[in-house]
Amino acid sequence: MKATESQPVRVQQATKRSNTRWLEYLKDFSFAVPALVILTLFIYYPLLNSLYLSFTNWNMTKPVKKFIGFDNYVYLLTNDTFYKVLKVTFTYTISDVVLTLGIGLLLAVLFNSVSKFFGFMRAIIFMPHYISMVIVSMVFLWIFNGRYGLVNELMSWVGLNPIQWLTNTKTALWVLVLIGVWKGVGFTMIIFIAGLRSIPVEYYEASGIDGATKWTQFWKITLPLLSPTTLFLVVTHFISSMQVFQSVDVLTNGGPLDSTKAMVYWIYEMAFTEFRTGRASALVIMFFLIIVLLTMVQMYVSKKKVHYEG
Repeated sequence: MKATESQPVRVQQATKRSNTRWLEYLKDFSFAVPALVILTLFIYYPLLNSLYLSFTNWNMTKPVKKFIGFDNYVYLLTNDTFYKVLKVTFTYTISDVVLTLGIGLLLAVLFNSVSKFFGFMRAIIFMPHYISMVIVSMVFLWIFNGRYGLVNELMSWVGLNPIQWLTNTKTALWVLVLIGVWKGVGFTMIIFIAGLRSIPVEYYEASGIDGATKWTQFWKITLPLLSPTTLFLVVTHFISSMQVFQSVDVLTNGGPLDSTKAMVYWIYEMAFTEFRTGRASALVIMFFLIIVLLTMVQMYVSKKKVHYEG
């Protein structure tokens, strides 16, 4: 009889615990709602709308959006400009990532000491990270000006002929790379320093007792244990570099002869200069898929090469 009477009680307690658990879930979810609203408004909805527009011939000047299937994608994939722009984008991205991470790591090793002088130097190197890319581009527009730029002025002092840096197909893209490296190397240095300081000193002490040189310690201890930090910087900087726009817009406008026309600038040009919004939307989707695919490849390749302590 007691067992029979206790069964409804147990059911009631279980129901109460279930309701309490759902209330906890709802409370936890409520904290994520503001972020989800912002992501929906500014990321998910624009992406889905771009996907829809990519199948239309909308040109922004007319309200009619005629469905044309995959015509925009076929046009882009059969257009030589698409592959030229892709080549420019990859050349810029690979150069920017390799130089920024390489120089950032070197600076991190050099200035990874606690002193007022090194602290001052780290602050100076990191400062460009806070400066707007538009302002940086305007400064470099003067520095590399073909007629009265600072670089050509310095070259004239040693008897060298001036170079049209921003209107020369061989130099314009490398000026953009230089700007990207100058602006991004400080942030990379700070992240690498944080990674260096997370490596236990005992590893270096033990290897020193075994006779390992500083060079051996760097290759056998520092680089492997910095691999998680390196992976983070490679992925984030790769995505950022692929989306280069402001420096191209201010300094070269994609020229000369499309030698600096990066993907985002071409999307902007196609949408807001040529008013081919449907075609530009198709390019956005293709560019998005390229970045996602390459990021997944980077994550997959790095699985066996990233070493986590412990």
